[in-house]
Amino acid sequence: MTLKKELGFIDVFCIACGAMISSGIFILPGIAFAKTGPSVVLSYFIAGIIALVGTLSIAELSTAMPRAGGDYYFVVKSLGPLIGTIAGVLSWFAISLKSAFAIFGIAEIIHVATSINLQLSAVLIAVAFIALNVAGVRAASRLEVILVIVLFGLMAAYCVLGVSRVSLSRYQPFSPEGWQGIVSTSGFVFISFGGLINVASIAEEVRNAKRNVPAALISSLVCITLLYTAVIFVAVGTLQMVELKSSLTPIADSAARFAGRAGYLVITVASLFAFVTTAIAGMLSASRYPLALSRDSLFPETVGRVSVRRNTPVTAILLTGGLILFSLFLRLELLVKAASTIILSSYVFTNIAVIILRESSLQNYRPSFRAPLYPIPQIVSVLLFIFLIIDLGLDAFEIAAILLLLSLAVYFFYGRKRAKREYALLHLIERITNKKLTTDALESELRDIIRERDEIVADRFDDLVQDAEVMAFEVPMELETFFSSVSEKAAAKLHMNGEALNRALMERELESSTAITPFAAIPHIVMEGTGLFHLVLVRCRQGVRFSISRQDVRAVFILIGTKDERMFHLQALAAIAQILQDPAFEKRWMDAKGPAGLR
Repeated sequence: MTLKKELGFIDVFCIACGAMISSGIFILPGIAFAKTGPSVVLSYFIAGIIALVGTLSIAELSTAMPRAGGDYYFVVKSLGPLIGTIAGVLSWFAISLKSAFAIFGIAEIIHVATSINLQLSAVLIAVAFIALNVAGVRAASRLEVILVIVLFGLMAAYCVLGVSRVSLSRYQPFSPEGWQGIVSTSGFVFISFGGLINVASIAEEVRNAKRNVPAALISSLVCITLLYTAVIFVAVGTLQMVELKSSLTPIADSAARFAGRAGYLVITVASLFAFVTTAIAGMLSASRYPLALSRDSLFPETVGRVSVRRNTPVTAILLTGGLILFSLFLRLELLVKAASTIILSSYVFTNIAVIILRESSLQNYRPSFRAPLYPIPQIVSVLLFIFLIIDLGLDAFEIAAILLLLSLAVYFFYGRKRAKREYALLHLIERITNKKLTTDALESELRDIIRERDEIVADRFDDLVQDAEVMAFEVPMELETFFSSVSEKAAAKLHMNGEALNRALMERELESSTAITPFAAIPHIVMEGTGLFHLVLVRCRQGVRFSISRQDVRAVFILIGTKDERMFHLQALAAIAQILQDPAFEKRWMDAKGPAGLR
């Protein structure tokens, strides 16, 4: 069951921003400052730039395949079910861990204010968010929009009031650990930008995803990078080094310096709102991973069931909620490192996926947004993210290794015998080796996605194309030979006399040439009888000589209909003429693989 498209640009923008504005800015700056000193400002900015480079690939994939599961779906369709299972389970854990981190932040604020047991409070908060997500995506997104707007206002006020109280002397020495400390800390705080993966995961539920998803991804990342940099600049410039290093509430402590108790309370409320937005967005998107894995038979079918009344994957949400509850009992810094490692791994997978999908020459891989300067950003991103993963250290690697083993167990003990097998890497290998390894399954799936994305309703012309006789010739041909060969092959399927069909085609061509461009021709004839209409698609790689001025026609669309089908005859002619106007048509026609590709 496909999820309803209930989210617009503002919803997606706020979900992305809400997923990023949380512990990454309200808790992590103190821990990050201890690693690199005042240059933590630069670390956050670099992390934002790195995220932007990686996000370009996510934006491309999200517009080509707006499906629940986001980066999992991209990976499984490009690298296969084994790697897809690993990517899906890891991303599910990563976003769940990030949500647990946010819930921990809410519980900490409540604990400081009321002395309520930290873990009990965290568990109750998690249960509340599970209930909200079960209620429906629309309810969650509306709350997200309100909270994000308030958050931006509060953080802007913090920056405006605090910048005049910044002491530049607190920036000396700027980078006591050198560039190594700056880059290492960039990897550590990268979790602050991990919310962008959330958007890819909910792309199926976005209206006009081909425009709204890339616009929301890029604009939210730019806004948050600038906001983070400004906030960290004020915090470092207004707090003593010793105080900042040991603080788990650095922004609130900074606000207390220049705005007193009122400032502290306002930023504490802002941090509470931020943690709420991250927890909502995190649980919303994390639950779409088990849903997507279930659709591909890598998880049990019951996990992917969607409530008809609420239009939510209730089982997947409950399963995700259980994972988040478990994560609440992990050590804080280990939680951050593990989530950062997995999120970085997701960026590695998505950039590799773009390379595989582009090089596979799949006809129906048609993103509405294409990452610029391909393949340089993808290669640089893969190498950079691998370096940052290594730099996070052994603890993070151990957690990732455990999750990797769990993913492999899921695949080999459950998914291997049930999973769908065709993926883009097979198409790439097929292209390189010139051996038949694939069917038309992936092309058909991508075609259906495009139709849904662009809200194209299949009509009679679509049915005509799907039922068309398809032929391909590899040698140059004269017109008479061409029509004779086509008539001989098509006559049996069309239940017609081959000689009569050949004669009718030649007579029509003698009236006036049907080669409407140097590349394409549309021979069309009217036959006796009623209720018949056929299309024959023919590719001739070396060209057909239709006339002196049309000696190299490569694409021929033969329309054969009875008199009572004249109206549809005209509609089919108009549809084909429109298709031929696509600037990319000629290349795609010549690159198409087999009958399905030509259709």
